[in-house]
Amino acid sequence: MAATDPAAYLRSIPPFDALPRPLFDEAAGTLEVAFEPAGAWLVRAGGERLHHLYVIRKGSVRLERDGRTLQVLEDGEVFGYTSLLRHEATLDVVVEEDLVVYRLPEHAFHRLLTDARFAGNFASRAAQRLQASLARTEMASFRPDLALEVQKIAPREPVWVTAETSVGEAARVMRRERISSLLVRTDPPAIVTDRDLRGRVLAAGLGPATRVGEVCSSPLRTAPVTTPVHAAWVSLLDGDVHHLPLTRDGRIVGIVTSTDFLRHTAPGPIAVLRSIERLASRDSLPGYGQRVTEMSASLLAGGLDATAIAGFLARLNDALLRRILELAEADLGAPPAPYAWIVFGSEGRMEQTLLTDQDNALVFAEEGAPHRAWFRTLAERVNADLQAAGFPECPGGYMARAWNGPLSEWRDRFSGWIEVPNPQALLVASIFFDFRRVGGTLDLEPLEAILAAAAHKIAFLRLFAGSAMEFRPPARFMLRLRGESSIVDLKAQGVSPVVFLARCLGLEAGTRARSTMERLAAAARAGLIDEGDRAIVTEAFRFVLGLRLRRQLDALGRGAPPTTKVALSELTAIERTRLKEALHAVENWHEHVRHRYQV
Repeated sequence: MAATDPAAYLRSIPPFDALPRPLFDEAAGTLEVAFEPAGAWLVRAGGERLHHLYVIRKGSVRLERDGRTLQVLEDGEVFGYTSLLRHEATLDVVVEEDLVVYRLPEHAFHRLLTDARFAGNFASRAAQRLQASLARTEMASFRPDLALEVQKIAPREPVWVTAETSVGEAARVMRRERISSLLVRTDPPAIVTDRDLRGRVLAAGLGPATRVGEVCSSPLRTAPVTTPVHAAWVSLLDGDVHHLPLTRDGRIVGIVTSTDFLRHTAPGPIAVLRSIERLASRDSLPGYGQRVTEMSASLLAGGLDATAIAGFLARLNDALLRRILELAEADLGAPPAPYAWIVFGSEGRMEQTLLTDQDNALVFAEEGAPHRAWFRTLAERVNADLQAAGFPECPGGYMARAWNGPLSEWRDRFSGWIEVPNPQALLVASIFFDFRRVGGTLDLEPLEAILAAAAHKIAFLRLFAGSAMEFRPPARFMLRLRGESSIVDLKAQGVSPVVFLARCLGLEAGTRARSTMERLAAAARAGLIDEGDRAIVTEAFRFVLGLRLRRQLDALGRGAPPTTKVALSELTAIERTRLKEALHAVENWHEHVRHRYQV
C-alpha cells in the first residue's frame, strides 16, 4: 500500500475496511485531500457545521466544549460525523498540529450509511461502540466451535434405567452401549455415572445387587440444546460434573460429557480441568501456568471476551487450589478444626486473565486456636505449592503464611478497618473486601455481616470513595501519540479506576457480589448510579480488560514479559479511538460519583 494513496489508506481504517467493495470504491472516488495549519478552527459549537467526514492522515485536532479539551484525535482517527448526523455543530474543533486529512463529502457519507455495520459504528452510543469494537477485534479470528450449539457435539441420545435397576446391570448396560452414564427415571430424574459405580459402590464395599436409586445423583444440572459450547463449559465447571444432560422444551433429549468437549474444543478449560484432576502429587504442579496461558490465548482467538475468559480461569484456579488442599491434608492429616481458604484481589473478583501474584488468607474456627502451628504449616505448604504451579509470591506479603488466624481475629480486623478508616486501613480493606472462599467448610457469614453493615457507615464510605478515586484515568490532554504521555497503564489507569470505585458502590448497595460488573449492576439497581453510566462504564471496563489481555498475550507470544502498559502508537486507529473513549467515560463517571460522596 502506497502511503500517498488516499483510497488505500482509507481501506485500512475501520469501519471502512469492512465495507463491500463496490460501496467502498464509490466512496473512494469522492475523496478529497486537504491541509489545515496549526491553530485553525475547523468548526465552532453553534456555528456553521461540518459538511465532510474527516480522516486524519497526519497531524492532530483538539475537540473542545466551552474551552475544555474533550479529546485529541491523531493519525487514523475520524471526526465530523456528529455534524453530519445531527446537522448541527456541537463542539469546537481546533487544529493542534499541521493537519493532512482525507475528506469524504456529506452525500458520500450518507451513501455509506446504507451499510448496517458502517452505520452502526457512527450511530451507536459510546457503550455500544465500545462493545462493537471489542467484538470486531475478537471476531477477527473467531473459531466457530466455541459458539457452536452444544447439541452439535452430543453424539447420541441418553440411555435410561429405573431406580430399581441393580448397579451390576447398570454397569453391563454402560459397557454394552459404550457410555459412561445412565439417566434414572425418578422424579425428578437422576443420573448414575461410571465414577459413581467406582466411588459409591466399589469403594464403599457395596455389592452388584445394590439399587441404582441408592447411588444416583439428583437433581440434574441441565442445559438447553441451543446453549453455546463455551456456556456449557461454565455449567460443567460450576457444577463440578462431567456429564451435562441437554433439554429441548423441558425434555431431556441428549447428554454431553467432558470427553465430548475434549474431542471437539481442545485446548479449553475442560482439558485443563482434566489435568488438575489427574494431579497425583506436588511434582505435577509445574506447567499449570503455561497451560492456562495457552487456554486463554485459544479462547481469546475463539471470540470470547476477557471477562468470560477470566471466569474460566478463576474456576480452574479454584479447582487447582482445592486439589492442592486435598494433597496437603493427605500428608498433614485431618484439619483440627474447620477452616476457609480465601482469595481476594482479581482472583476474588474472578477477573484474573493470566496468573498473577498470590492474594490469599486462611481463616479457621475458634477451636483451632490451640492448633495454630498446624494451620501455619498448611498455609506455608499451600503457598509454596501455588508458587510451584506458577503463581508468584505477593510482593506486599498478602498471603496465608502471614495472614491466618481464628474467625474472631478476622472479625476484629474487618470491623477495625471500617471503624477506624485511616489510610492504611483503607488500603488493606480495599484488598480484603474482595474476599471469596475457595476451599474449606468454615462459614464466613460473620464477615459478610460486617460488610453488609458498612452500607450505613457514611463516613467510612466517603473516605473509601476518596481513596478509590486516587486511581483515575490519565488527563485527556495527556493521551497523545508522541512522547512519554503516549504510554497508558491499562491496569492502573483503566481497570483499577473502575474496580476501586465499583467496590465502594457495591458496599453501599449492600450486594454480596464480588465481580466489578455485578457491583456496578447492583449500584444501578439501588439508584446509586445512572443506568446509562453503568452501561458505558461496564463496556469501558470490558474493553480495557480485553485490550490488556490481548497485549499481554502478544508479548508472551514474542517471548517478552507481559506488561500492563501500552504505547498509543502501537495500537490501531480504532483501538486508539476506543481506548480514549473508554478512559474518558470512566473519567466522566468519576466526576459524577465524586459529587455523590463530596470528595
